[in-house]
Amino acid sequence: MSAVVTEADCPVDPTPSNGPREGAFGNAVALACRECGHQVALGPFYACPECFGPLEVAYELPAITREEIEAGPANIWRYKALLPVPTDIESSPNTEPGFTRLLKADNLGRELGIEKLWVKDDSTNPTNSFKDRVVACALSAARELDAKVFACPSTGNLANAVAAAGARAGIKTVVFIPSNLEQPKQVNSAIFTENLVAVDGNYDDVNKLASEIAGEEEGWAFVNVNVRPYYAEGSKTLGYEIAEQLGWRLPDQIVIPVASGSQLTKVDKAFQELIKLGLVEDKPYRVFGAQAEGCGPVATAYKAGTDAIRPVKPDTIAKSLAIGNPADGIYVLDITRRTDGAVEEVTDDEIRAGIVQLARTEGIFTETAGGTTVAVTKKLVETGVLDPTLETVVINTGHGLKTLDAVSGQVSAAATIAPTYAAFKATGL
Repeated sequence: MSAVVTEADCPVDPTPSNGPREGAFGNAVALACRECGHQVALGPFYACPECFGPLEVAYELPAITREEIEAGPANIWRYKALLPVPTDIESSPNTEPGFTRLLKADNLGRELGIEKLWVKDDSTNPTNSFKDRVVACALSAARELDAKVFACPSTGNLANAVAAAGARAGIKTVVFIPSNLEQPKQVNSAIFTENLVAVDGNYDDVNKLASEIAGEEEGWAFVNVNVRPYYAEGSKTLGYEIAEQLGWRLPDQIVIPVASGSQLTKVDKAFQELIKLGLVEDKPYRVFGAQAEGCGPVATAYKAGTDAIRPVKPDTIAKSLAIGNPADGIYVLDITRRTDGAVEEVTDDEIRAGIVQLARTEGIFTETAGGTTVAVTKKLVETGVLDPTLETVVINTGHGLKTLDAVSGQVSAAATIAPTYAAFKATGL
């Protein structure tokens, strides 16, 4: 008996004769349009041929037990039966991301007034962000589709992850970033690849260029363009891990940063799959999205009660969230409204304060995206939107060493003293 997780029951367009090998995408059966439900064969496709809506992976998932998952490796491949990857995925060189720590954040919880708070800390992934998860799935798809170049447009973390994964896999890698990106993120990409390309413009300009290249060049796999459906599935592993680490149950509330919005939609998809497979109890949960005021088009639409997301020109220190035209924004609205959640935004100063607060309460140095999530959680509690009596998880997506400039002016030495005991006493410490 198997559980079917698909977008529609439409017939699938036939697979080309020169398509991928049998089992290349595991238990995935098709790519399904999120708008009209039309299905196409598994391949390097990302837009519906009928309505041009976005495609995502549809599965026929086998019955699987908690014990089978727990017996797997301590990385995302313990969930390989639920991902678009082959059964022999562990044999292919990759960065083996995932199964990061879920920390009980009692100190932060006390300061925010939340009775039971957890931090899912993805800063301990191989390149110190959650992007290693999605890139691992994209790399598998690129291999199976016989890509010759592994590439991406990026606001930084993705470029780091793609460059490192490409080096590990021995495939030519090219990454494109905005030229004003934080210097640590540029270095973290350039150390892994000699093909780092800085583009004068914001992320949306970089993404447009990548789409043009993907349409013109043969054999290029852009992780978040022409293999995006497979790439996006990697974010599901965050949801799987949270549920498993909580003892195979779903949290009551979860706060997730929103850039393109894909991470939030896939965590929700993971929760729904776990329910359908009988791995967790079916219960209500609330999903909240976190954005920066300098790039908060989804938060603006949520507050206005509309489905129309108006693109904006990003102006925020949270560059990893600086996507002015979020591809999955409409689906973020659907999920947060369906689950009685919300999408909120905070200022750059609040983001800086969130970074410092998480560091000084839980010993976690987060980048600006994590500072945004902490600050939004604080704001949601203060405004009465988030219930402080319910078990809550916040996601930290990356390490603060990538965005040092954001807080370098906020913290400093408490005192500079002579090397004497008298000088120390004079500080009053």
